[in-house]
Amino acid sequence: MKKWILIVVIVLIVGAFFLSRRGRKETVYTEIRPQRGSVSLIVSASGVVKPRNRLEIKPPISGRVEKVLVTEGEKIGKGEILVWMSSTERAALLDAARAKGKEESKKWEDVYKPTPIVAPLTGFIIKRNVEPGQTVTSQDPILVMADNLIVQAQVDETDMGKLRPGQKAKIVLDAYPEKKIEGEIEHIAYESQIVNNVTIYQVDILPEKTLGIFRSGMSANIDVTISKKKDILLLPATVIKERKGKKFVLLKTEFGEPENREVQTGIEDGKNVEIVSGVEESDLVLSSEKGREELPRRYFGLPGMRRSRRK
Repeated sequence: MKKWILIVVIVLIVGAFFLSRRGRKETVYTEIRPQRGSVSLIVSASGVVKPRNRLEIKPPISGRVEKVLVTEGEKIGKGEILVWMSSTERAALLDAARAKGKEESKKWEDVYKPTPIVAPLTGFIIKRNVEPGQTVTSQDPILVMADNLIVQAQVDETDMGKLRPGQKAKIVLDAYPEKKIEGEIEHIAYESQIVNNVTIYQVDILPEKTLGIFRSGMSANIDVTISKKKDILLLPATVIKERKGKKFVLLKTEFGEPENREVQTGIEDGKNVEIVSGVEESDLVLSSEKGREELPRRYFGLPGMRRSRRK
């Protein structure tokens, strides 16, 4: 009886062993050879098109608008006349004179001149709030001007150390995704803001050319190229594994047993990583579908770990 019990136990153990091996998915490796190419380190951010200097133009007097000489989007020089206005007294006097006839009206129009509203700076009109005949007060903004439209981007504090005024940037407007507009960093804010519990800094991007498609309030995406390298050795970022502060790749060897090789890396763009040392162009790197946790630990030649040896 004891003999049969022992046989059954052995059969069960052996069966469980083979079932567990059948259920275990074997690691599949893909061979990747390092390639030479180019890679750029880019800081990306989102922003909004806004006037660099926004100026509301208010009349110095209360009265009636007689003529508006500008339209939205029109470029204006400093000192150029924008609007002709009649003061409240002039408007009342002219209305009374018109009731007496054209000659009387002409007389008072020549004697009592209208008041010009002039542009305080060189720029363009971004908003027109009045039409001829409209009555306004000295507190009403009749026009809004701007000297330039820029993109104000919000950059995470972790990327701030990589940005400098004068760096080139690519601007893509959500309204015109097919157009890539050249620009450069004009200013980086000295004071941070907290947005959704994240510390950000405002970065002003000035377009190199003034384009008619720019409108205040448009959403935009910014890419700032921090550094770019050409003709360097590259590997996909997915094959780089980290362990105890060091980086490794799984290397195919001529003996059949993979080896974890420590590598020194440089810049990366999220897809590809620069390999500074540790791997040559002739090497074959193995990519595991299971990821780092499934890599055979016995191939790591690290302190405190034993390398298995074949007998």
